[in-house]
Amino acid sequence: MLLYFHDDLKHKGKIVKIWVAVFLMVGAQFVVVGQTLAASLDDIRNQVIETERAFAKTMADRDFDAFKSFIAPDAVFWGGEAALRGRDVIAADWKPLFDGADAPFSWKPETVMVLDSGDLAFSTGPVSDPDGKVYAYFNSVWRKGENGQWQIIFDKGQNLQVFETK
Repeated sequence: MLLYFHDDLKHKGKIVKIWVAVFLMVGAQFVVVGQTLAASLDDIRNQVIETERAFAKTMADRDFDAFKSFIAPDAVFWGGEAALRGRDVIAADWKPLFDGADAPFSWKPETVMVLDSGDLAFSTGPVSDPDGKVYAYFNSVWRKGENGQWQIIFDKGQNLQVFETK
């Protein structure tokens, strides 16, 4: 009986060791997956930053066709009284801003956040006049298409207001 009890303890000990090993392996995989997700989100965030910079460069380069390519067909832009809906309407409204040799304003991303799904992102940053004075902020939502290209789906400009104190 004592021999049987001893063999049973050895068997239970092996089972415990196996379960500990399994838990350690599974736990390690969660750590690796978490690190991979964080690295992937950083990579995606950087993609959106570069996309926003390239979008802004279309204004500086006066490249209207390139500008339109960043706008999703179902995009909505607003900043004034009425929303502009659809790439063609947005492009028609923005076309006069591309006339002339010099860009009337510039913008750059300051903050970019990406959903864990990796297919939507929010960007915001300053809008500056030709002298570099910040007078507004933009807020944009980007969607990653099936082809992997990021396109803007929402854009909202907000003028800065200076409040006088008495």
